Amino acid sequence: MRALLEISLDTPTANAVINERAVAEKFDRIMSALKPEAVYFFARNGRRSQIMVIDVPDEASLPSVCEPFWLEFNAEVDVHICMNADELREGLSRLER
Repeated sequence: MRALLEISLDTPTANAVINERAVAEKFDRIMSALKPEAVYFFARNGRRSQIMVIDVPDEASLPSVCEPFWLEFNAEVDVHICMNADELREGLSRLER
């Protein structure tokens, strides 16, 4: 199932990771594991943030999706199950009338 992740990094933790020159390696490891469909980076409320669309095989996969961000960046992670327009049309076609 498709999921949209909203991730906000803890500023002191992210600063330390950046100062250690380890941020690229950590993000590369996470990105190669999650294989996102799309990722966008931006500032939100003064924090380094990103939105990511990934495929989540099942509910039991959520720890392996969220834990790297919590452990590496002390991040806030929100997960939203989402769909594209074709999937919405299919879902709407299943409604009973």
